Amino acid sequence: MKPARTVTHIEVPYTWSNVINGEWVAELLQARLDEWCPKLFGYHMLKLGGLSAELTSSHCNIQHQISVDKFSPKRTIVADALELPFIEKSFDACLLMHQLDYAADPHGLLREIDRVMVDDGYLVLSGNNPLSLLGLRGLLPWNRRQAPWIGKMYLPFRINDWLRLLNYEVVYQETFAIVPATRHLACAAWLEHVLSEPLSAVGSLYFIVARKRTCPLKLIKPTWKLRRQLAPVRINCRTQAEKTCTKTSSRS
Repeated sequence: MKPARTVTHIEVPYTWSNVINGEWVAELLQARLDEWCPKLFGYHMLKLGGLSAELTSSHCNIQHQISVDKFSPKRTIVADALELPFIEKSFDACLLMHQLDYAADPHGLLREIDRVMVDDGYLVLSGNNPLSLLGLRGLLPWNRRQAPWIGKMYLPFRINDWLRLLNYEVVYQETFAIVPATRHLACAAWLEHVLSEPLSAVGSLYFIVARKRTCPLKLIKPTWKLRRQLAPVRINCRTQAEKTCTKTSSRS
């Protein structure tokens, strides 16, 4: 397994129009956000990256929303995602749409998000699945200089491992978009419905909702061992005497 951190410069797309079939991907993610946004509560929401900023979260109960990016015209604050200008535990929810794929240090990005997240806050993230038709297209040399293949794709279970290390509980996960974008929408929708159950693991996109926990997710069992000790046994003297007399009479 290749290390996640890289020193190679990755050009991060700040709008979905810079990604191949980006508008199609944004539409699929927006449908899932519309379902989850009403379930998020709190006072402050953080949107990291231009791709997150372009998605609508108007259905969310969190009214104060801040978008952080360097180049997106929809940003509200210009800052580096690895050095957020906020104090600890400032946000109740965070949207991280397709940002880990283009991060030079995805571990550091998640740690920085964890720093500004309140306890029991929600992290909603998405990305590209390398174990898919979309991921296989990245093997073609002429695609490697375009988004999304210019970045690094990570398997969903690897993202889950990173989240568990930070004590996040994955409350929802979905892998979808098995059929690539096509003009034949009706046929694609039918194939997606038929293949969603047997081939869900090879979907092009993943959508994860995780919650920050304050206690360990796995209980540690104590290693106490009781020592064996000799304990006296109480004997009824009368019963013992009757047994002795019975044995003596039987011998005579």
